[in-house]
Amino acid sequence: MNEIRVILVDDHSMIRYGLRSFLDGDRIVVVAEAKNGNEALEILKKEEIDVLVTDIMMPIMDGIELTKQVAEKYPNTQILAHTMMNDSQNIKRMLNAGANGYILKDSTQEELIKAIHTVSRGENYYPGDVTQIIMDGFGSKPKPKKRTFAEIALTDRELQVLHLICKEKSNTEMAEELFVSVRTIEAHKRNLIEKTGCRNVAGLVLYAIEQNLFDDL
Repeated sequence: MNEIRVILVDDHSMIRYGLRSFLDGDRIVVVAEAKNGNEALEILKKEEIDVLVTDIMMPIMDGIELTKQVAEKYPNTQILAHTMMNDSQNIKRMLNAGANGYILKDSTQEELIKAIHTVSRGENYYPGDVTQIIMDGFGSKPKPKKRTFAEIALTDRELQVLHLICKEKSNTEMAEELFVSVRTIEAHKRNLIEKTGCRNVAGLVLYAIEQNLFDDL
């Protein structure tokens, strides 16, 4: 298996040092560090990076602007937010900017490693506590009116796939449950992203929650 090349972006050197100390290994190699978004973009011009792990609050260029630029300029680099910001607004802003995952800094070493491996495969990662924060953020506001199928133009099968995405199912698990191939699932994901205008799979989850498409979310 190929190694996962990672860049750590955080304005606190001790945090970068701590992350590097337990991330190097398990097929993960930290190839660079940066203390702000500008430094990270300069590194990305020279290095091929599989996963960018970034904080949000940083000087000069924050994690949200960095995520927007990386998602646009380096679409093959997956982005994982690693932050203490546990409010729904920042979570939504990061995911809408193009982040593939969002994990809090008080998460365990094992969960961070799992998150990096997950997003490196092009899948989204946001643990249950992050999903709950998003849902609680909507809970204080009136829920948007549920769109009709005609308005969102999603087929029954696309809605099934979207529902399974929200339940954090992998491509293989979705294919087995729906009795189709993994390539078919990937095609449905691409169609969903195109139809909804979302940047990635994480954005699809936000879309489903905001539009109140499923009763169990």
